[in-house]
Amino acid sequence: MTTPSLLILPGDGIGPEVMTEVRKVIDWFGAKRGLAFDVSEDLVGGAAYDAHGTPLTDETMEKAQNVDAVLLGAVGGPKYDNLDFSVKPERGLLRLRKEMDLYSNLRPAQCFDALADFSSLKRDVVAGLDIMIIRELTSGIYFGEPRGIIEEGNERVGINTQRYTESEIDRVARSAFEMARRRSNKVCSMEKANVMESGVLWREVVQRVHDEDYPDVELTHMYADAGAMQLTRWPKQFDVIVTDNLFGDMLSDLAAMLTGSLGMLPSASLGAPMASGRPKALYEPVHGSAPDIAGQGKANPLACILSFAMALRYSFDQGAEADRLEAAVQAVLAKGLRTPDLLGEEGVEPVTTVEMGDAVVTALEESL
Repeated sequence: MTTPSLLILPGDGIGPEVMTEVRKVIDWFGAKRGLAFDVSEDLVGGAAYDAHGTPLTDETMEKAQNVDAVLLGAVGGPKYDNLDFSVKPERGLLRLRKEMDLYSNLRPAQCFDALADFSSLKRDVVAGLDIMIIRELTSGIYFGEPRGIIEEGNERVGINTQRYTESEIDRVARSAFEMARRRSNKVCSMEKANVMESGVLWREVVQRVHDEDYPDVELTHMYADAGAMQLTRWPKQFDVIVTDNLFGDMLSDLAAMLTGSLGMLPSASLGAPMASGRPKALYEPVHGSAPDIAGQGKANPLACILSFAMALRYSFDQGAEADRLEAAVQAVLAKGLRTPDLLGEEGVEPVTTVEMGDAVVTALEESL
């Protein structure tokens, strides 16, 4: 059997620090669970620009196309703010998503029991929360043409175009329905069909896919602004939410804060199946590069560790081991261990990035 391959791209800011802790977890699964991975590492974002003058080299892009999964830390930072738009660190991540055709972005929002009081919402609203937002990732207003800033009369005009084809909506809808079948068999599709033609098409295609191939899944439709309101009112009414690129960007960040900290949330971006049958995949924490705390041992590695758990589940067919890793994170939090982003409660123990990673490995040991 071929050893599954994993490309690690630590990136910028706190990316290398949190990825070091993930490497400990990967090594543990190899040593104690017989899950060996062919791991390689390369540069992306500002780190790649510093070394090569580009946020992603063609060679690294080719590696990403040929591995079973990519695990990325974070990109960007104020050091690169004045670069030309074409070589900003974020362009490396966007190129990965676009050229790997990673059209389905999975953003879970799960509130761990130990952190229910850390959310800005009441405990009974968020305790036990476990929803999945599926965001279309490779089309929509972030990629539509025409775009740019033009001169019109005596002033400038900024233009972005919301554009979706039926096939682009169809495939992300199928991703949502398939995910629902693995969970609670319930999907809510969100758009703005009341004011946007792209929203009308979105609703029609999602409904058609449902009626033709997924009639067993409960489907509802909701305007995205109403969805934002309902996410803050009673988020547990939802299970799987599917939406476009722009609304997905906003709604998933909103849902992230229901759980108390961006430092806790992983994500997966999935594409079409490869020859192996596995989908092309990139896994990354939701948080950014946080350059203000880089190198200080303050970064929370749990989102990146949980991103590897998603890789175990969706790329490597190791659902039971993903459950083991998620339970280890739950156990560490239940013991009161907290990185600085999670401080504020009484009776908790402040720990560094390295100490949190070590604690997860210890909890994995205790699970045997």
